[in-house]
Amino acid sequence: MTYNIVTAMLFQNLRDEIDATLARDPAARSRLEVVLCYPGFQALLCYRLAHWLWQRRWYLAGRFVSHFGRVLTGIEIHPGARIGRRLFIDHGMGVVIGETAEIGDDCTLYHGVTLGGTRPSREQGGQKRHPTIGNNVTIGGGSHVWGDVPDGAFVTGQPAQNHRDHVRLQAYIRKLPKLNARVDALEKRETHQS
Repeated sequence: MTYNIVTAMLFQNLRDEIDATLARDPAARSRLEVVLCYPGFQALLCYRLAHWLWQRRWYLAGRFVSHFGRVLTGIEIHPGARIGRRLFIDHGMGVVIGETAEIGDDCTLYHGVTLGGTRPSREQGGQKRHPTIGNNVTIGGGSHVWGDVPDGAFVTGQPAQNHRDHVRLQAYIRKLPKLNARVDALEKRETHQS
């Protein structure tokens, strides 16, 4: 009975990962295409196995599977990292996710993203040294993330910066000419009525 439940959960999680890719990449045409042709998905498969081994203290086996995933996909995910559900890695070449990094659910990483360490590992005795990424976060290509990222953020750059507020501000700035024209029209109407 337990075996059937675990197997069902495993296949549901894999289906969720595939569906996340289909939902976020308009170029993806089928589940089979995602499984066979998407390095981000393949890297996650390797990571899930490597992480399972790592949690059982089979460190060398976990590192070997992780290394195999890196050679296969160009995406380096340490088996000690903690990754939530439905991560989408798009054009993932050069993505690096460090040992103590944590990624929430429904996140998107583009090519060349680094979730980098802030201090040498051996000197810190296993302390957390990589960023924590919240849920529903998008990290743009080439971003180097050294600190934590809150839920719903959109970050880009080197070092990465949260740009969601900047994007909202730009949208308001684009609306200013229309708003100014409307205010002018209302002032003219008020002047004529006086």
